Amino acid sequence: MPVDATAEITVQRPRDEVAAYAMDPANDAVWVSGITEARMLTDPPVGEGTRVERVASFLGKRIEYVLEVEVHEPRALLLMRSVKGPFPMRVTYTFDDAGEATRASIRVQGDASGFYRLAAPLLSRVVKRSITKDLRNLKRIMESRSSAA
Repeated sequence: MPVDATAEITVQRPRDEVAAYAMDPANDAVWVSGITEARMLTDPPVGEGTRVERVASFLGKRIEYVLEVEVHEPRALLLMRSVKGPFPMRVTYTFDDAGEATRASIRVQGDASGFYRLAAPLLSRVVKRSITKDLRNLKRIMESRSSAA
């Protein structure tokens, strides 16, 4: 069963700041729920071909996966695909101007297999909830920076 989940939020910070923070793998374990570790497997900076290894907990299981950047448009778009992991997936971050704020979205697409195929009927809802939480984390982090400035 295919998974296709999208979430969106408006962050009261400039797009440059929001996109730069979200596209930096060093911040993954801070704002992406379930991620306990993230490290670049290729040399910085992030660009097409960059590989990032993530360790996460999902549905009670520890998973390790590697994402490779397919498209990188600083300030606007980061499209990654899994090259190692429990199932094939694509993760897309987009950032658009919303006045002086930023409209940030995450889309996760994939095909559940193995253990995850058993949970397929619930998987899209769980992923949607997870990426919605991620965007709320991103909003909280970024907007707390503006109040501290």
